[in-house]
Amino acid sequence: MKYIVIGLGNFGSTLSIALTEMGFEVIAVDNDMRKVNEFKERVTHTICLDSGDKAAMETLPLKDSDAVIVAIGEDFGASVLTTAILKQLGAKKIIGRAISDLHQTVIEAIGVEEIIRPEEESAHRLSKRFQIKGVVDSFEISEDYNIVETEVPEEYIGKTVQETNFRAEFNLNILTVIRMVKKENIIGQSSLKRKVLGVVTPNTTFEKGDILVIFGNNKDIKRCLSSE
Repeated sequence: MKYIVIGLGNFGSTLSIALTEMGFEVIAVDNDMRKVNEFKERVTHTICLDSGDKAAMETLPLKDSDAVIVAIGEDFGASVLTTAILKQLGAKKIIGRAISDLHQTVIEAIGVEEIIRPEEESAHRLSKRFQIKGVVDSFEISEDYNIVETEVPEEYIGKTVQETNFRAEFNLNILTVIRMVKKENIIGQSSLKRKVLGVVTPNTTFEKGDILVIFGNNKDIKRCLSSE
């Protein structure tokens, strides 16, 4: 898959690097050559051009890309102009970043259907961590249902999924387990990295430090965590 990310600020650069590391082809665009040079070794392609220049934007493979992400946030005018030009040039799919209600209203009016607000989403996820004791991270599915990461309860360490009878006790599904494993870099320094164990089985055994990724109703999640 191929993605174009416009804007190499904190959000745009982080997204570009993450997509590249996932194996996707990424074209990251910014009008600041310093930023383009800073990330050229970590992103598939980096290009310096003015996204407000229609002629320059026509040089990008917009129609061959699966999505164009307008990651510009702080410069309201540049974000809106870039989005309008992408619509004019017939980009297949545009994902817009909004930093305020007004910003979102304007790019919705241009015709962008998918809009993200990363700062608001991050703050909301952080508030969930504070709201429910033991939550490492969370993803809200709906008002009543969440996917959360939580440390494995002490009494489950050394037991299998079947032995804990987790689903029957709490009415929650364990989607997977994240385990911290030691990995060495190219110079031999070791550090802990997150390893996803995949689909759990009845024989999956919990270890100290494991993080459970669970899905269920908020009331059941709170009941589970309050029992720890």
